[in-house]
Amino acid sequence: MKKTVITVSREYGSGGRLIGRKLAEELGIAFYDGELLSLVAKESGYTEEFVRRNDQKKTQSLLYHLYIGSQILPASDMIFIAQSRVIKDLYSKESCVIVGRCADYVLRGCEGVINVFVTAPFESRLARVRDEYGEQPDNGNYRAYLTKKDKNRIAYYNYFADDAWGKVQTYDISVNSDIGIDKSADLLAQYIKERIGE
Repeated sequence: MKKTVITVSREYGSGGRLIGRKLAEELGIAFYDGELLSLVAKESGYTEEFVRRNDQKKTQSLLYHLYIGSQILPASDMIFIAQSRVIKDLYSKESCVIVGRCADYVLRGCEGVINVFVTAPFESRLARVRDEYGEQPDNGNYRAYLTKKDKNRIAYYNYFADDAWGKVQTYDISVNSDIGIDKSADLLAQYIKERIGE
């Protein structure tokens, strides 16, 4: 397989991480999601715990930015910069699947990149978060929990990227994971093989 990097953006609870892992297995290439954080820690010099705590967060307050001014970047911004370096380094070295972390934006315009978006109906995502992921919201309200997770993901992407998260024109293919994790991965693998001419 010629060098290809697949980025996977996903709605929370859509199974995008699971699909990305299965897709990497089917294509026989590396997979990066949480594994990326260890590489970011090495790149940045921060501890892995610090990187995990600040991963995929954005600075909330304009007042914070005004207060800090030119003194120092917020931790989330420094993590994003280190993360972007790691993503570009992976792109230069190997074929792989990278889940989330604005990888589609970081690698925009790079040859051999295929951007995937995984979606699913709200009710399906809610059931997966509750039944498969086993997550427990503090207040027991799964709807509010899932809505907040979606808003945080959107806010993170829109904070760092100069485009809107989930915008269809940003992606090469979108899949509704209601067809199942394995079928979704199979569909994407077929599309990718067609795209790269295998």
